[in-house]
Amino acid sequence: MNTNLSLNFTVTERFLRYVVIDTQSDPASGTYPSTEKQKNLGRLLVDELLQMGVSDAHLNEFGYVYATIPANTGKGNVPVICFCSHMDTSPDCSGENVKPIIHKNYSGRDIILPDDNTQVLKLSEHSDLKNQIGNDIITASGATLLGADNKAGVAEIMDACYQLLNNSEIKHGKIRILFTPDEEIGRGVDKVDMEKLGAYAGYTMDGETAGHIEDETFSADGVDITIQGVAIHPGFAKGRMENAIKIAGAIIDRLPKHVAPETTDGKDGFVHPTGVTGAMDKA
Repeated sequence: MNTNLSLNFTVTERFLRYVVIDTQSDPASGTYPSTEKQKNLGRLLVDELLQMGVSDAHLNEFGYVYATIPANTGKGNVPVICFCSHMDTSPDCSGENVKPIIHKNYSGRDIILPDDNTQVLKLSEHSDLKNQIGNDIITASGATLLGADNKAGVAEIMDACYQLLNNSEIKHGKIRILFTPDEEIGRGVDKVDMEKLGAYAGYTMDGETAGHIEDETFSADGVDITIQGVAIHPGFAKGRMENAIKIAGAIIDRLPKHVAPETTDGKDGFVHPTGVTGAMDKA
């Protein structure tokens, strides 16, 4: 392979195109995918892959995109690998009307997000920013999430497909492409057809930063607690009312403080409440 190969990268323009599509997943939904709007990005990706010449690119009924980059090497018995990324974004923050902003040639200055000037990215609070000095940084406007988790991975894979298809001197075996829905709610691979995928190994583009490789992942269990209170008029409540909201608060307060995300790191386990809703009679 020519190590001096000059590549015309398309990853940034793709990323900017993908993040404006709302693909938020919904943990309360029982459908696959959990939100139909995730398929909007899937359809766009299929269209772009077909335009590249990836003839088998398609979106199935469960919201998964499958595609194949054919081998171009004369070597035999090259294992089939898969590049994988998820299309959905977190239900914890709005993914609607995302406005990406490119901050050119970052100098280490504070970045104030224009739609909410209380949202400020400071080098003193985010030490990883020092590695980005001199680079361009993309953020949201402050009113939504950006969706880099994991549309950055989607854009990386799509650009890799483009480069491999347009630079035949880069030799490779057969590569399977998989874009999944619902990773953010723990259902990302529930409906993957592994036999159809047919890959020996897979690489998920959903990491921390350039050069960072993970060879393991975490596992977690979730629980939903329903509290049935006793609603009584406050004027007649003594000895009778059981306020479901207060009971929920008491449960949260009794969770061990030393096994929380903010007090653990590395491979430490933690307990992490992610939401509470309710009224006096039920929470």
